[in-house]
Amino acid sequence: MSHHANAPNPSTGVIGRAGCPILRGSLAARPHVLRTCRKVPIMTVKITPNDHANPPGKLADAELQFTDGPLDGLKLIGFGIWERRTGGGRNVTFPARTYSVNGERRSFALLRPIADATAQDRIRDLILEAFAAYEEQAVQS
Repeated sequence: MSHHANAPNPSTGVIGRAGCPILRGSLAARPHVLRTCRKVPIMTVKITPNDHANPPGKLADAELQFTDGPLDGLKLIGFGIWERRTGGGRNVTFPARTYSVNGERRSFALLRPIADATAQDRIRDLILEAFAAYEEQAVQS
């Protein structure tokens, strides 16, 4: 369940500076809980263009570089930006590991939603926005 930054958190009911909940009781004793309320970016998206046009339709690779928190200094690689086959628009593929069962090739997603099936949309949109900014900057250069 996500909470709007300026709405009271149902578990605490109190909002502190920058829209972050003030922890009381058992939650205050666990400072690692609800630490996602921050206004600074925790990651950047690095775009690497596919200059070789191979495979066809692949526009670029993307990676998430973490700049804060426990993942600071690490990156998550394996995102691909593709031109849609059915016309306009773009698609993002997520990191996956391939394996085979009885000669059939399958894929195991490495980044999956915990409960909300639309959780990946935020990352997909972030990567597409970064690619659009990259393209705009390339045109201006």
